Amino acid sequence: MKLRSSEEPEVTCYIDEEEVDCTTWVPVEDREKFLQVLKERCYREGDFTLSSGKKTNYYVNCKPATLDGKCLLFISWCILECIEPDAAAVGGLTLGADPLVAGVAAAAAIEERTLMGLIVRKQAKGHGTQSWIEGPKLPKGSKVTVLEDVVTTGGSAIKAATRLRDCGYVVERVVCIVNRQEGSEADEFMDANGLELISLFSLEELRDGE
Repeated sequence: MKLRSSEEPEVTCYIDEEEVDCTTWVPVEDREKFLQVLKERCYREGDFTLSSGKKTNYYVNCKPATLDGKCLLFISWCILECIEPDAAAVGGLTLGADPLVAGVAAAAAIEERTLMGLIVRKQAKGHGTQSWIEGPKLPKGSKVTVLEDVVTTGGSAIKAATRLRDCGYVVERVVCIVNRQEGSEADEFMDANGLELISLFSLEELRDGE
């Protein structure tokens, strides 16, 4: 079964809000189709309060895309291209990261790459092991890439990174679908916690053409 395109075009990605070029398996037109899905299903305008407590007049919720099988397959391949070569797992804070963690682990398996998935709970399990993290137990020192659907301040991703580090894992990178670009707050927060932020889409792209 061959899932990769015969061509490897250049696709725009963002590292710490700086536009860069990254190579992905999928044609550029498929990226544009996914962007259109984000615009139609995941972007809303109105009066909203974010999990950080901030007020905003627009809202991005990627779940209508990441819980669509075809969309999840596409974005999982794209995210897989951004995972460190020496990463043993991907992980993230429930609920937004759940489909991404499963999707990227599955995409890696198709590529015959071993990549485990870890889900970080918002609260410790109330029974049994009372653990914070669900998934295979990895050796201490294993590298884990944190996944997030939408980054605003970076708080959720950093919570996940902190719990993973507390378990003895190495976390150096966060990969998200959309960076809301709330000034430089997320970048500064990530830098202060020793994390590199890679975003596949910017808020500016979702709002383009309004």
